[in-house]
Amino acid sequence: MLLPFSTLNVPRPKSLLRFALAAMCGAFLLTGCVTTQQYEALQSQLDEAEKENTELRLAQQDAEIDSRELEGQVARLTTENDALAEDANALAVESKRLREEMERLAELNDALTSQSSGRLSSIADENRKLLEDVMVIREELQRREDALNALERSLNEKSKLLESRSQRVEELESLLAARERAAEALRARLAEALLGFQGKGLNVEQRNGKVYVSMEAQLLFPSGSAEVDPKGREALQGLALVIAEQSDLEIVVEGHTDTDQLRSNSIPRDNWELSVLRATAVVDILLDNPGVDPSMLSASGRSEYHPVDPSEKSKNRRIEVILAPNLDSLFELISE
Repeated sequence: MLLPFSTLNVPRPKSLLRFALAAMCGAFLLTGCVTTQQYEALQSQLDEAEKENTELRLAQQDAEIDSRELEGQVARLTTENDALAEDANALAVESKRLREEMERLAELNDALTSQSSGRLSSIADENRKLLEDVMVIREELQRREDALNALERSLNEKSKLLESRSQRVEELESLLAARERAAEALRARLAEALLGFQGKGLNVEQRNGKVYVSMEAQLLFPSGSAEVDPKGREALQGLALVIAEQSDLEIVVEGHTDTDQLRSNSIPRDNWELSVLRATAVVDILLDNPGVDPSMLSASGRSEYHPVDPSEKSKNRRIEVILAPNLDSLFELISE
């Protein structure tokens, strides 16, 4: 079966820069350092980034809909194929019966023709009627034979179409299976590299073809800060070593906070800003490894709105690094 892949609603590195600039300019507006026009221009760039995220999410939904439509079409064509085969068999039986009837009528005509001359007139009339019936039957046979031939051609065309679509479904399933295998291999590699931190606020798991590395905030940051401490930097450097070995990945770094409200006139001013700054701080450390491709990374702040455990705030204060294979080849196959 096809497994849905959710395109994450997160900005790209350039979009993130715009977001951070917009946030900073907003702060500067409060102190009178930036004009309203400059702020509105940066806000426009932020809106464009959000629009881009929405389009990506819609593209993923369209891919899932196309996958389900293909499955439905395969089932429908299979049913139609069976029905057409039954119709062809029924027409063949009917054709045979009509041919036998025509032969019987011809024999009857010959017998009537050989009778006495006294009955020739009436027999001739009957013969003409019989011949008319024979012509009607022949025309009906020809019509049914033409219909049978057309049905056979249509059946052959639909069988070829079904075979082609079945092949595409197999290719899609093969790509999805390869994605699952790659994700499991990546999870195992990450678990091995970060073994020393597991059970200390770090967890690695694989879900739906993606690998999630979840790190509690206490492993990375002092309370209320977006600056990574030495212990957290060590864990992120281990993560960066594994990422540097990979290619064709999409990596999203998400910052999450708890529901305790942060209010400040300095940066970070609130939970939204704190979650974004923490995500970008993690990205900066990952990029310290020259082998990490910046084009694979993006950062996102989710504030307090995606808790994993509403009853335990410490688990909600976290960084999630989500690693997923690049599915451009899968989307290209679906769009064909």
